[in-house]
Amino acid sequence: MTAFEQIDKNSPKDPAHLTIRTKMEALIKQKQLEITSKLQEVDGGTTFKRDSWSRGEGMGGGSSMVISNGNVFEKGGVNISVVYGDLSPTAIQAMKHDHKNLEANGAGCKFFACGLSMVIHPKSPHVPITHLNYRYFETWDSKGNPQTWWFGGGADLTPIYLYEEDCKLFHQNHKNALDKHDVTLYPKYKKWCDEYFTIKHRNENRGVGGIFFDDFDDRDPLEILKIVEDAFDAFLPSYVPIVLKRRDLPFTEEEKKWQLIRRGRYVEFNLIYDRGTQFGLRTPGSRVESILMSLPEYASWVYNYEPAPDTREGKLQKILRNPIEWV
Repeated sequence: MTAFEQIDKNSPKDPAHLTIRTKMEALIKQKQLEITSKLQEVDGGTTFKRDSWSRGEGMGGGSSMVISNGNVFEKGGVNISVVYGDLSPTAIQAMKHDHKNLEANGAGCKFFACGLSMVIHPKSPHVPITHLNYRYFETWDSKGNPQTWWFGGGADLTPIYLYEEDCKLFHQNHKNALDKHDVTLYPKYKKWCDEYFTIKHRNENRGVGGIFFDDFDDRDPLEILKIVEDAFDAFLPSYVPIVLKRRDLPFTEEEKKWQLIRRGRYVEFNLIYDRGTQFGLRTPGSRVESILMSLPEYASWVYNYEPAPDTREGKLQKILRNPIEWV
């Protein structure tokens, strides 16, 4: 039985919404298996371990697939969740700026959310960190009338050392996926990604970006679902060739030190600015271990560290402070 079939009697009776839920739930389960299977193959021996969880009281749950201390991947997770229940007035107020149909009447409302979220932290500083997340969200009132719905997500790359051909590959594949539907999407979502993944207090980006969108509801939901599916399909051809090319390169202790510093920046963004992290921590019954899966096992904060501009570290820092067009 799928999660949408277990939703309580106050859920919407609109068949279109049930279809979107069913298809999106099936998609994220399929992609979790595809992604973990391929990354296990790349790692060459370490498997993802499944950890299923429940919110209790029939309000959904999820499945975390986690890899640790692998040959290539130091830590990573590919998590799916399908949750529903009551959205608090505080959460509604935080979302209302982008969703005017939400009713903040002091009593909250019903919600449904499902998605896949993934972060991979490789051992080698020559293999970039990567992140992917695609999700669907909807709310409805006490009478079962839909209030609002939207899709969100994206994928991005966080290199420790800059290989321009890797950045171009990642961006080109995601551009190709979006161009199949609308050539205006990639420029818009590339820019949004650069702006969203900005560590504002440091005036630098978390990585070299990719695509990112949120509150996507301005066309038929089945069309958006297909866009999400094609974006999902762009990920493995964008990331796996990079891993295979870089995983066996030798690295020094100094290069490892720089990796830990960049991981520290990753932590800063995720804990301070990431909307998904904030929403998850505000949602009653959410699983903290899955929400904070994105954090690396090891990271570092070196006081007032600034790489020399003529070094490889300095070159990356310049790009992070001044994002460029890769394709």
